[in-house]
Amino acid sequence: MRKHWIDNLRWVTVLLVLLYHVFYFYNNKGVFGGIGGFGEWPQVKQYQDVVMYILYPWFMPLLFLLAGISSRYALEKHSGREWFRARTRKLLVPATIGLFIFQWMVGYFNTAVAARTGAFDGMPGPARFCLWAVSGIGPLWFIQDLWLFSLLLLLVRKLDPKNRFYEWWGRVARGKAGLVWIILLGVLFWAGEQLLISNPRPESPDGLYNLYKPLFYLILFLLGYFVFAHDAVQDMLGRYWIPLAGAALATGVLLVVFTFGQDNTSPQYLGRPLACLYGWLACLAMTAWFRARFDRTSRFAGYMTRSSFGIYIVHYLVIASFGYMMKQYTQLPPWAMYVILTIAVFALSPLLYEIIRRIPFVRWCVLGEKKR
Repeated sequence: MRKHWIDNLRWVTVLLVLLYHVFYFYNNKGVFGGIGGFGEWPQVKQYQDVVMYILYPWFMPLLFLLAGISSRYALEKHSGREWFRARTRKLLVPATIGLFIFQWMVGYFNTAVAARTGAFDGMPGPARFCLWAVSGIGPLWFIQDLWLFSLLLLLVRKLDPKNRFYEWWGRVARGKAGLVWIILLGVLFWAGEQLLISNPRPESPDGLYNLYKPLFYLILFLLGYFVFAHDAVQDMLGRYWIPLAGAALATGVLLVVFTFGQDNTSPQYLGRPLACLYGWLACLAMTAWFRARFDRTSRFAGYMTRSSFGIYIVHYLVIASFGYMMKQYTQLPPWAMYVILTIAVFALSPLLYEIIRRIPFVRWCVLGEKKR
């Protein structure tokens, strides 16, 4: 039977990514992909950015955790070759070919501020287009990482052909101290964050490495595959969803109270024990909550299950275009920009997805979808 709670948790998390990016776009810390806030940081603290502090430590780790679980289930039904071929079409094609078909428009707005200063004057048109395409990767770093992890997973499976490591975790979860062991896996969450480059050098790949965080997210992906794909682990978490939710809420409040105003995307911030504890407990709490309360579906949930990946692929163009135009060419108050941008991304992203999925070839390039 299909586990609807996994589908529901995935699309709900994707919607939270859309909400996060609304606030991310107007952050005042100079993070790449945003246009800047409404005052200089750190002198001006934008209290609406509390949304970023609440969501950023856990929502992408949770998506990789779910991807690992789903990969386990898919490989039980399909051969490694079939599965990886499908992963390549679904992940690598949108993250490469799709850049030149669709995501270049995101890159146009990502580089628009620099273009207004004359930074690209004299650059040939083809070179500028390629710059837009590369700059338009934006949130697609997620699926680029995921494709690489899919390739690595095929190699990892050869190291444990009899699934001994996987079965061992099943026995651990059925033991009396199973929950304790699962919580202690948060040490790996903390260790992964320590692998970031603390002081990335300007004009170097360091910043890209910290954005992609390949080793950190690989840990979460493999935990999903080897540990959280077990029914025993999922059932155990579901029984303790209330205390796990309470623990995550308490650590989240402490994190916001003691760190608000700091750069919540910096390696130093993400690597501190409190941020890692909150991130891990939030992943466990969301998994437990949805396992216990949302293992059902509906017409809307079914649509979101089918469409959330495509909505994720196209949503940042809505944010970048509307957000840029409002900031540069209107005198709207900040609260109005947030409201308009939130409505726009939730209303227009599904519409844009539905349009693209109906266009032959473009559908394959941008969404990785085969002929309908």
